[in-house]
Amino acid sequence: QVQLVESGGGLVQAGVSLRLSCVASGRTFSTNTMGWFRQAPGKEREFVATITWSGGSGYATDSVKGRFTISRDNTKNTVYLQMNSLKPEDTAVYYCAAKYQGKYQYWGQGTQVTVSA
Repeated sequence: QVQLVESGGGLVQAGVSLRLSCVASGRTFSTNTMGWFRQAPGKEREFVATITWSGGSGYATDSVKGRFTISRDNTKNTVYLQMNSLKPEDTAVYYCAAKYQGKYQYWGQGTQVTVSA
């Protein structure tokens, strides 16, 4: 019913900025919470940031605060993750997710972000 498609990942050097996009389709996401997660090789998936679809400031986990910013554009049904000052430890597959009925039920396929020194 709901599809999420991430884009914007790639192989970049440390210190570079990158913006990930997640386009939602299949339903209206007004007031729905969206989130970004990431999974590094050999590690479990971890929370990165979240934002309500229609309003309110976003929230990012401590490890990326000051560098990453989550935002959304309702006219495009899109949520973004602006990543600045990328570090090698940011290397991971980044996933977009949509919260519905109290939990993250819908997930994208992920986009790879690789940061070299």
